[in-house]
Amino acid sequence: MTQSFESRTLLRDVTLRDGLQLTGKMLPTARKLEIARRLLELGVPALEIGSMARPDLVPPMANTVEVISELTPEELDHCWVWVATPRHVEKAAAAGARHFQYCFSASDSHNQANIGRSTDDSLAAMPAAIELAQQVGGSIQLCIATSFTCPFEGRVPEQRVIDIANDPRAHGAVDVVVCDTLGQAVPAEVYSLVSRVRLETPQRGIVFHGHDTWGLGVANSLAAVAAGAMTVDGALGGLGGCPFAPGASGNTASEDLLFATRPNWLNPTVFGSLVELSEKTLAELGEANRSKAVQGARSNATAFEWVVGGGR
Repeated sequence: MTQSFESRTLLRDVTLRDGLQLTGKMLPTARKLEIARRLLELGVPALEIGSMARPDLVPPMANTVEVISELTPEELDHCWVWVATPRHVEKAAAAGARHFQYCFSASDSHNQANIGRSTDDSLAAMPAAIELAQQVGGSIQLCIATSFTCPFEGRVPEQRVIDIANDPRAHGAVDVVVCDTLGQAVPAEVYSLVSRVRLETPQRGIVFHGHDTWGLGVANSLAAVAAGAMTVDGALGGLGGCPFAPGASGNTASEDLLFATRPNWLNPTVFGSLVELSEKTLAELGEANRSKAVQGARSNATAFEWVVGGGR
């Protein structure tokens, strides 16, 4: 199984956006740049580096424009920015961003809480966002939050997600991001929905964004890959969650996803460096490290090559 995943699965690390959203501390621009550059240096192929959400609502994202403007065009080739309006795309593009994740919720209630508008209003604005991205030679993803369950409405029908993905107003998106925002899905549900998106909507890449609330983050991500997803999202140490989704916990840990999929750029030495980066970052934020792979790496099983060593 590892070999089939290795050749085609990409990790997008979302520590600097979804990971930081619920933290009580804001990382300075220089520290965010250090983390982004270290992740890229170690081989992580894609990052989500920030959000254009209002800083009064999501304070840890207040310096996103500064982060974008300090990264080189070559670095930004690997970076995505969360946006929810055409104006967001315009501002991020002016700073140098070229990859945009246009996000709204499958459920109206969560979209109202998160973005302040109906799902259809977000869809109606998407063609303008797509045009702005294309004007700067960029790309834009259709990101569908609450693809499985909503904290206010409960279960979201699969057909709702399929209808959004098939909406002509979203057809300029290069990828579809299927989000288990609350981490309440199980692998069979993830496999079913991702399979339908792949088979029943315009041919685009599929990204799976999962949370580990019920301990199924890795299992759900592997189910998504088996169903056709090319990219899975994770955050260092399982950091993160949605401030507008009661019941949501941290993202699936990047370390756990990497240990499970073993991409060809990962080896025990690189993994050890990622563990150390994860531990340092979460300690700075005063957050617990929820990665099981990090716990394993610090075990006393010294005969196992992936163990970094305890107490280091």
